[in-house]
Amino acid sequence: MSGLFISFEGIDGAGKSTHIDALAQAFRAQGRAVTLTREPGGTPLAERLRQMVLNDPMDAMTEALLVFAARRDHLQHVIAPALARGDVLLCDRFTDATFAYQGGGRGFDWQILSTLEQWVQGTPLAGETAEPLRLVQPDLTIWFDLAPTIAARRLAGARVPDKFESQPLAFFEKVADGYAQRQAADPGRFARIDADQTPAAVWADVDRAVRARGLLPC
Repeated sequence: MSGLFISFEGIDGAGKSTHIDALAQAFRAQGRAVTLTREPGGTPLAERLRQMVLNDPMDAMTEALLVFAARRDHLQHVIAPALARGDVLLCDRFTDATFAYQGGGRGFDWQILSTLEQWVQGTPLAGETAEPLRLVQPDLTIWFDLAPTIAARRLAGARVPDKFESQPLAFFEKVADGYAQRQAADPGRFARIDADQTPAAVWADVDRAVRARGLLPC
């Protein structure tokens, strides 16, 4: 895969989605082709699974299995082809969100999630050879870190909440801790952004983090 894979992570209300389009424009200004996508979702099948995960009552294992099923289809039909073309792929959430929401928020077993991660992201896709086997992960994960109390104020009255957005504050504290654990396990992949700033200041930090890694010219 010759493309560039950047994921955007953070709890609901952290404001990450606001800056995805701006980063896409920055890459396009450099002549790069950009693919914008999201998880769960990104394909017709994955979008149907997304609606189930966000709205239907189910236990944590069922949520995790559906999210990873959606991810596999997303990898097969969007992510792998975009990276093979040499695109910059910007994804609104990826596997870190599964560990944060299902692992942290729901308290689901992280070892099982790790096994699913290996199966879904480490199994060759159609047309690939079995060796060398590589776990598909973002080249850079931009984590919009925000205190759950501030995120809750931002979300209040913004829209009809899905079943995750309507969870109590304690749930989001566990989700935030899940993100922190993922960063601690792979610090070189993460760029932590203080999301409790003005949008302009947050964007400046995002832009700086991307350029510091040589992904855009300084």
